[in-house]
Amino acid sequence: MGHIQKIKSLASDYLPEFIEIRRKIHIHPELGFEEHKTSELIANSLKEFGIPFQAGIAKTGIVAIIEGKNPTKKIIALRADMDALPIEEKNNCEYKSVNKGIMHACGHDAHIACLLGAAKILQTIKDEFEGSVKFIFQPSEEKFPGGAQAMIKERVLENPVPELIIGQHVLPTLESGKIGLRAGKYMASTDEIYLTVKGKGGHAATPELNINPIVIASHIIIALQKITDYNTQTDLPTVLSIGRIEGNGRTNIIPDEVKMDGTLRTFDEEWRAKAHYKITEIAQSVAKEMGGSCDVFIDKGYPFLVNDIKVTADIKSYAIDFLGKENVIKLDMRLTAEDFAYYSQEIPACFYRLGVRNEAKGIVSNLHTNTFDIDENSIETGMGLMAWLAYSQLK
Repeated sequence: MGHIQKIKSLASDYLPEFIEIRRKIHIHPELGFEEHKTSELIANSLKEFGIPFQAGIAKTGIVAIIEGKNPTKKIIALRADMDALPIEEKNNCEYKSVNKGIMHACGHDAHIACLLGAAKILQTIKDEFEGSVKFIFQPSEEKFPGGAQAMIKERVLENPVPELIIGQHVLPTLESGKIGLRAGKYMASTDEIYLTVKGKGGHAATPELNINPIVIASHIIIALQKITDYNTQTDLPTVLSIGRIEGNGRTNIIPDEVKMDGTLRTFDEEWRAKAHYKITEIAQSVAKEMGGSCDVFIDKGYPFLVNDIKVTADIKSYAIDFLGKENVIKLDMRLTAEDFAYYSQEIPACFYRLGVRNEAKGIVSNLHTNTFDIDENSIETGMGLMAWLAYSQLK
């Protein structure tokens, strides 16, 4: 039996076990840096598989390692995130979340199951490859500053140092059995924008005595929509969205100030810095022209994610061998963000997408929705492919 068939056979045999693991995690979701039960489940699984690990990294993170023959010849890393989202689940299924207001709506339960499954497969065949595989179970991807920076600060990319890192994330717009990837810039940087527009409140019937911050805020929002006009790199998309506005006035009360929150996402650091400056300049100049003022705070978040050209080309080739060319899809750039980007700043990296959609089963909901779910057969693809990618790097 060839190694592809052996890994596929093991993934098929192990699938029921890792569906069950995924469901246990889904039933008991935990928010970032609070993944204590999740971490305990991972640790118990690794113990059962006979894989050495270290727990308590960045609070709830775990790093495990499997050594093949000649373990120092080449080291690679595989990563999964662990945290859930503050969403009340609306699915009616036997593995529905029991933690009120918390749900695995981004598939991190599946990421853990796939990485544990890959670990069990690789532990089974560790005498058939040279080098070592690090398994990084990372807390708190969803909430900035995220767990990746914390894990890196606690030296997960050291002792031993991996030559490259691979991450996998579910994608509900891609059919189960397929994967998608993109070389180069793939996911956007993300910054949080906080504006406080200050005017002069008063009675709504005496506008001549007031400086209405709601009107000023409205003009600022419209002006900011033109921010992309300053971007000379038209091939690199940018989005600036205001998602929250709060005035705390009434039908007959003009408030003294209005607060607005939003996000900026892009793919270039020079333009990102320029955009920060322009946002501040536009907001403050509009407010001043209308007799008010505006305080601007921009919280710089995750960097944009870059998939290494060579590593991604290799992974694409290995994935075609494993899945067939028709099941390996080229993706567009995404304006969503991912703290896996921090790993990609340290070492060559590839972050790809695992299809989990199954229209026949009604599994079509998007990420971060209260009805999100996955086709659990995709776990077989996910764990098998991760094991194959690791093996292919080390054979």
